[in-house]
Amino acid sequence: MLFSVKQAKQDRAIILTTHSMEEAETLCDRLCIMVDGSLQCIGTPKELIARYGGYYVLTMTTPPEFEQEVENLVRKLSPSARKVYNLSGTQKYELLKQEVRIADVFMAVESFKKRVEVQAWGLADTTMEDVFVKVAKGAQLSEELS
Repeated sequence: MLFSVKQAKQDRAIILTTHSMEEAETLCDRLCIMVDGSLQCIGTPKELIARYGGYYVLTMTTPPEFEQEVENLVRKLSPSARKVYNLSGTQKYELLKQEVRIADVFMAVESFKKRVEVQAWGLADTTMEDVFVKVAKGAQLSEELS
């Protein structure tokens, strides 16, 4: 008889190592993130997202000549937005949740699409993958400063 991890963990502790944050979030009650063998954080997925998240991720793809217009739109929506990356017309930003309302983002993007060619766009909540990247980058940065 085959048992799933969820069934098996009911009366015991199971240690699972994975690079898939989606898998970890689904299967695990508590997560720890390690970088270069050092424990960086531990908690439930919800706790870690609350601690290291607190932002929405806005991704927008336009022809490269409209990148500045996208930046202007994002700054109007969230003055302290952080650009995560910009590659060939695709830009990704972190918008602080306390600065924006989802409805305002949708209305602003719909209006923006009337003026600028938007090939694709998306708005997402912080994921465990985002948390992992943020924690890992922070650990690397503190290692470089040491």
